[in-house]
Amino acid sequence: MQIYWTKINKIIEETPEVKTYLLDCPEDFTWEEGSHTHFALKGFNAGDKPNRSLIRHMSISTLPHENSIGITTRIREQCSEFKTILRNLEVGNEVAIFKTHSNVPLKREDKNVYLLSSGVGLATFRPLVLDYFERSDNVNQIHSLNIDSSKDFLFTNIFESVPDKKFTSQFVDNRKDYYEEVKNLAVDKDGLFYVVGSDEFLVQNIEVLRGQGIKPKQIMLDKHKQELPEFLSFDLSI
Repeated sequence: MQIYWTKINKIIEETPEVKTYLLDCPEDFTWEEGSHTHFALKGFNAGDKPNRSLIRHMSISTLPHENSIGITTRIREQCSEFKTILRNLEVGNEVAIFKTHSNVPLKREDKNVYLLSSGVGLATFRPLVLDYFERSDNVNQIHSLNIDSSKDFLFTNIFESVPDKKFTSQFVDNRKDYYEEVKNLAVDKDGLFYVVGSDEFLVQNIEVLRGQGIKPKQIMLDKHKQELPEFLSFDLSI
């Protein structure tokens, strides 16, 4: 396993609680849209065993041509040791990245694509939307639906509807509106539904989608292949 040590080159305050850390790209480091990586802080590998409290599984919120690896995360006032250290890091500080993989690349199957996310989960979808804007081949259209109760919606310069590009974006701040909208989108029985958020959020979305007749193969999750059955093969409770 290769560990890439790299430096923070910019810190962007997206909202009062969300920051994007832009990292220098190591020479032979590559990734595609929908990728996640293991993001680690100094000292994580200092002992005999990795210190897991200094490692997090993070989505990459940029594309390679942006020339920086973007890590977007929410840091609340009360937070973990990892987030406390991260909050105090500055430009020039070193971090590590390793085990990079994409579970949710943009499928180009001549279908409508629906991106369902909660809060900072939108960071996973930012590269998919940029990739679609650059090359819309074999994607009918994309609709993004994000729920964020803080009302500080993310990446609003990218997640705004562009009818010419067959892209629509929607933000809601409560569950009732969100799940009503998911049911409306699930009228498309042939669409592809990408879901990113907490495990609880995934389960709730899958229940609603399956209840509307959407098949497991149409639901894309940011999970490793071996984890998918855990989410997609349970009995419906509705």
